[in-house]
Amino acid sequence: MGRKTNVALTVGAASVAAWAASKVVVKPVPREGKKALAFEKPVILAHRGGLLEAPENTLAAFSKSAELGVHGYAVDIRLTKDEEIIVFHDEFADRTTDFSGRIADYTLSELKMADAGYRFEDTEGNYPYRGMNEEILSLRELIQKFPHMLIAINLKDSPDTYEGSLMPSKLWRLLEELGAEDCVAVTSPYDEQTDRFNLYAQNKVATGAGDNEVKKAYASLTSMLGHLYSPGADLFRVPEKLGVFSLGTENFINFLAQMNVPVYFEDVNDKDTFIKLLHAGAAGFITDRPTVAMEIVQENTGQ
Repeated sequence: MGRKTNVALTVGAASVAAWAASKVVVKPVPREGKKALAFEKPVILAHRGGLLEAPENTLAAFSKSAELGVHGYAVDIRLTKDEEIIVFHDEFADRTTDFSGRIADYTLSELKMADAGYRFEDTEGNYPYRGMNEEILSLRELIQKFPHMLIAINLKDSPDTYEGSLMPSKLWRLLEELGAEDCVAVTSPYDEQTDRFNLYAQNKVATGAGDNEVKKAYASLTSMLGHLYSPGADLFRVPEKLGVFSLGTENFINFLAQMNVPVYFEDVNDKDTFIKLLHAGAAGFITDRPTVAMEIVQENTGQ
């Protein structure tokens, strides 16, 4: 056996010994629970109010979902020209209304004149909400109308944009004013945005994992270094798959559950996926079809 082989074996043995020692010394520290996430499982959040059943982000959609008994909503927020926070998915107004241009080009009062049911059509091709005075809602209005609901608020704007740079502080001031710290969870694909928000919130509000945090958690689990992972978020809001990697597994869900971090799966709209993830232990779902979601959960859990 050559010198290089002996060195390799020695290094390998030392690495295994260090890993074994770390398993004994380092114990995962569970995340402190947040009141906003203290629900009986599974949780159903209507995505934008349930965008396949009524015009997204309108009072019609939120009210319809509330009548079904959902636990809350998952919404995106944008900043208007007069720096009001509205519940709206896209950067451009013409995606779901009869207005054109960027959201940031209009004031809240101007946007209130838009027909927010303009692009919605039902399964038969009808436009049941067009011209029915469905308005764009401000986040303030949504929280005040549904104070008992969990609202997962997604910061869509990049921190490098003007709107994105203002949003964390604007959002915190609004939540603090309304006393809504315990009824929301703040998420963003940008970890920097939730970190900046938490500089103001000081852990008083539940925050979600961004893309980098999700990748970090998955890598920790699959590299056998999960015992060294310390979660940087209270909630994981994830798709069933991240590229070629499957997040909708019992191992991944249990890995985070052991640290008191629930996993909510988004874009779940078909029965088979619901049932599969329910059996894997999913803590919640973000769905465009709340009617279907509630039926499936009741059938499979008795809730």
